[in-house]
Amino acid sequence: MNRAIVLTNGILQTSDAKTAHGLIRGTERFDICGIIDGPATAGQDAGELLDGQHRNIPIFASLENALLSLEAVDYLIIGIATVGGVLPVAMLEILKKGIQSGLSIVNGLHDYLQERPDLVALAAEHGVQLIDIRKPKNRAQLSFWSGDIFRVQAPIIAVLGMDCAMGKRTTARMIQQASAQAGIKAEMIYTGQTGWLQGGQHGFIFDSTLNDFVSGELEKAIVTCYDETQPDLILLEGQSALRNPSGPCGSEFFISGQAKYTVLLCAPKRKYYENEEHWGEIPSIESEIELISKLGSQVIAVALHTEACSREEAFAYQKSYQDRVKIPVLLPLEEGVEPIFPVLRALLNA
Repeated sequence: MNRAIVLTNGILQTSDAKTAHGLIRGTERFDICGIIDGPATAGQDAGELLDGQHRNIPIFASLENALLSLEAVDYLIIGIATVGGVLPVAMLEILKKGIQSGLSIVNGLHDYLQERPDLVALAAEHGVQLIDIRKPKNRAQLSFWSGDIFRVQAPIIAVLGMDCAMGKRTTARMIQQASAQAGIKAEMIYTGQTGWLQGGQHGFIFDSTLNDFVSGELEKAIVTCYDETQPDLILLEGQSALRNPSGPCGSEFFISGQAKYTVLLCAPKRKYYENEEHWGEIPSIESEIELISKLGSQVIAVALHTEACSREEAFAYQKSYQDRVKIPVLLPLEEGVEPIFPVLRALLNA
């Protein structure tokens, strides 16, 4: 497997490092052997710092320290997702040192490395790659919606959030993995760069796709997955949120992707979209469930993103939401996703 270190450069413990968080939790595409964050977190295990699970992924203060401590490394992955996808200036010199050390750079930002002549020349000199995974496809590679989605017989479940950075991808991946253990063949359609980095086989990068072709690319990913794997059910990784004003997204999953079922994520302690008061208040979960139903999909479970919650608060919120919505309420990080399986089995037996 390709050995990689992940660069977060001091923001590992923030939501901007969600790409790194996904890679720490697991990937089939790379062997993550270290995180470069900074002196404040150096020496700790990344898994323990993230969610209390030891994963044997050490955190280093610098690239130099990482390369001195680790065996041969092939890739340096930019492990952050900034607002607007801009590469932080502070990371640029670290990337140059990585290239000079023989590392190929994997970049999931909109700020493409291949458009920086100095990095292109440096990579050529040292025989390494600059891999911009968010770079748009050429027009000839894009698919327009055709209606083929209507022949997919497996239940399609959208995993959506009421805001960004809610744990949509993580929850979808956990349901997929738990399904395999339960004897259910579930496949996941990735729609962001981290899903590809984690080894996703079917999907596309939603926010780098020309708008006219989003529906077609979504349909193609679902239909191809269905034809190639014949799954029992298909999970769609959501992006942003239906009513997030910085990038409303989600109706495509219901209408073009024919997701007749939804797992909805919310953060009980988050009041405003992306914690920005002037962006507006996040509506009630009841109103979001009603909106989703009007778009033709049934919310079959809620999952809580328990940021800023103690463990006791998380379980208290779970009970409160369960009383409100009368469907399973999951705590993915605290107790897994198993409470959704009676619902999934009922769908498959319908």
